[in-house]
This record gives sequence, structure tokens and C-alpha cells, in this order.
Amino acid sequence: MTHNEERGSWVKEGAIGLSVGILYGTSSIMVGHPLDTIKTKMQAQAGFETTGMFKTISTTFKTQGVKGFYRGCIPPLWGSGIYRSTQFAVFEAAYTFMDNDMMRSEIPGTFGVQLRVIAAGFCGSTARAVIECPLELAKTRRQTGQSYQMKGVYKGFGAIWLRTIGLMGIYFVLIDSFRRNLPHRFSSPVLGPFLMSGTAATLAWWIVWPMEVLKTQQQGSTKKDLPMSKHIANTFREKGVTGLYRGIGPGTLRSFLANGTAMIVMSNAQKMVTKLGLRD
Repeated sequence: MTHNEERGSWVKEGAIGLSVGILYGTSSIMVGHPLDTIKTKMQAQAGFETTGMFKTISTTFKTQGVKGFYRGCIPPLWGSGIYRSTQFAVFEAAYTFMDNDMMRSEIPGTFGVQLRVIAAGFCGSTARAVIECPLELAKTRRQTGQSYQMKGVYKGFGAIWLRTIGLMGIYFVLIDSFRRNLPHRFSSPVLGPFLMSGTAATLAWWIVWPMEVLKTQQQGSTKKDLPMSKHIANTFREKGVTGLYRGIGPGTLRSFLANGTAMIVMSNAQKMVTKLGLRD
């Protein structure tokens, strides 16, 4: 579903998704990490609780230089290739495996979204969250100037799992809808994948952003964990709706640029796989 190539077996599609997903993940981090650092500082680092995006960028550059924007990039650089390739591999394998009459049933009122898109998205999201949580913890601690310890590597897992299910579920549904209903809008081999993936990812992030804020604050805090519901209630009571959307500016820029660029890389890799006859 994330590509227009003729499909092979579900095992083969899973293996291909694993391979090209690595390119997606590493491309995404290389483009988006500086803005992700700014987003994380705004959400979780002491001293940046009220600063805007441009002030945070300025302060980071003055105090740490260019390397400050890439702090914590090593865990997600190699880790993103792993968990993003896993999400695509599991999704593509599940989506192809569920190619039957029941799972091809369209959900009413969704402009043709099939049950297997939802089911495969859930499987891919869960696999990603299991791998991503320890890596996100390491990245967040480094971005906020803290040391990383192996203790409690699944801190914030509940928030990251719910966030990822919403994020990737919406992303896969939108990509599927764009491909089926607006093929002429995304026909360009470069601009098409960039706009399609950048738009789908950014819309999904806007919807699940409060869970991203919660995840970052939980993983960036050295205090005792609170239940998710209480943490969200406290944030809303102290800062209102704006508190739940803290860092949305750099997050939006990061999402659009990183996911758009990464999809160009991955879609061309999918075409190359077909051209080399690896789906035969």
C-alpha cells in the first residue's frame, strides 16, 4: 500500500519493506533531527519552558554551536533505520497476507479504506513502538543534556505506543486514500512522493501531538512517573491547550521535510527493486 509496484508474496513484501525502510528511516533522521532537537528542548528541557522556536534555535546555536542541533542523533540515526524499516516490513507483510475478501472489505464512510489497512497499521505501529521506546529515551535524555542509563528503558512506553498507533494508523490511511482518490495530484516522481508523505505525516502528527508531548515529558523527566491521564490533566490545568501542543512549530517543519524527503528515497528504492526483478 505504501507503493504502487506489483506485489509478490507476503514474505517477500515484508523483506523488501525491511530493506527500503532502512533508507526511509536514515533519510528522515538526517533531514529532521535539528528541528526535532528544538522541539524536544521546548517540551522537556529546563530553561526552555516558555521560549519560542526561534529563541530556542538562537540559544542552542549560541551555547552549543551547530553540533548542539545534532545532540542525541546517534541512537535515532541507526535506530530509526531499524524501527522504521520494521514498521514498513510488518505493515507490508500483514497487508499482503490479508489479501482476502473479508479484509478487503471497505469501511463505510472512509472513501474506500479497507479493513486490512487498519489491521496492518496496528501491527506495524506496535512493532515500531517496542523497538523505538528505548531509542527515544536515549535521544531525549541526550537532547535535554542528561545522561542515559539502561535502567527503565521502557519509561513512557504507554504514551509512545498510543502515539504511534494513532500516528502510523492515520499515516497509512491517508497514504492509501491519496493513492486511490488523488493519483493525478501526486503523479510527479519527485514532488508527488514528497507532498504525499509530508502531508500525511504532518496531519497525523497534528492529531496525536498531545501524546508526543506526554511521551517527551515522561522520558525527559527525572521525577517519579505519573499516570498518563493525570499527567495530561496537570499539563492542561497549568498551561491549557497550548501546553498540549508545545513544540508543534518545529515539529511540523521537521515532519513535512523529513517524511517528504524520506518517501522520495523509499519510493525510488521500491521502483529499483521491481526493475531488478526481485519481486518475480
